[in-house]
Amino acid sequence: MSTTTTTPASRMTALARAELTLLGRSKGTLVAALFIPLVMPLSVRSAAEEMDLAEVGLTPGAVVLPAAVGFSLLFAVYSALVGVFVVRREELVLKRLRTGELRDAEILGGSALPSVLTGLVQCLVLTTACAVLLDMSAPSAPHLAVIGLLLGLVMCAALAAVTAAFTRTSESAQVTPMPLLIVSMLGSGMFVPLELFPDRLASVCELLPLTPVVTLVRGGWTGDLSAYEALGALVTAVAWTLLAVFAVRRRFRWEPRH
Repeated sequence: MSTTTTTPASRMTALARAELTLLGRSKGTLVAALFIPLVMPLSVRSAAEEMDLAEVGLTPGAVVLPAAVGFSLLFAVYSALVGVFVVRREELVLKRLRTGELRDAEILGGSALPSVLTGLVQCLVLTTACAVLLDMSAPSAPHLAVIGLLLGLVMCAALAAVTAAFTRTSESAQVTPMPLLIVSMLGSGMFVPLELFPDRLASVCELLPLTPVVTLVRGGWTGDLSAYEALGALVTAVAWTLLAVFAVRRRFRWEPRH
């Protein structure tokens, strides 16, 4: 009699393949995750050309490129995963998965993997396109950009699970991500760099979840980020990620509300 031994990686991979198939059937999610992040940077470029960026030592490319990464994280990862988690919960998929070998972290990780990989590939494509089309030089501190991107992927997946915990139905999953989307786009330096904000407002916006990601990606390209500023951004991003993971462990719901 033979027994099949599975590992966490193999179980998560199998779940991710199934989730990828389901994701491919959701046309609305695909459009929002793939189309919107490709279009939004065009709006940022138009706005950036009207700003006096030279006064703060920035170029349109230094604004558009990190904004493109931010849009991918918000729409391809965060917003898409809120819908995934809620729909799978309402369809009792998560409840059934918990009765098997999969652990809770594996269920969430495997379910999130397709969206996270989609966001990663999209970020790489957009950064390459922005660098070429906007005639940008090679990144001065690429390690900061890579760290910022990876932290952003993990943080947005964790924040999506937190948001899903407070989302009652699949219909409301189209609404509950909006506060973070709007606050991030307006206050995390995506449309308007924080350098153009009043000092007090900029200090508050630096504490928003996506701000450190935008800061690290931009600093990785321009090389203008000091060690103190980079450390501050890292601490903020890690703090948000740990806070989100803690909230998921305490608040995530595996069954529909009755």
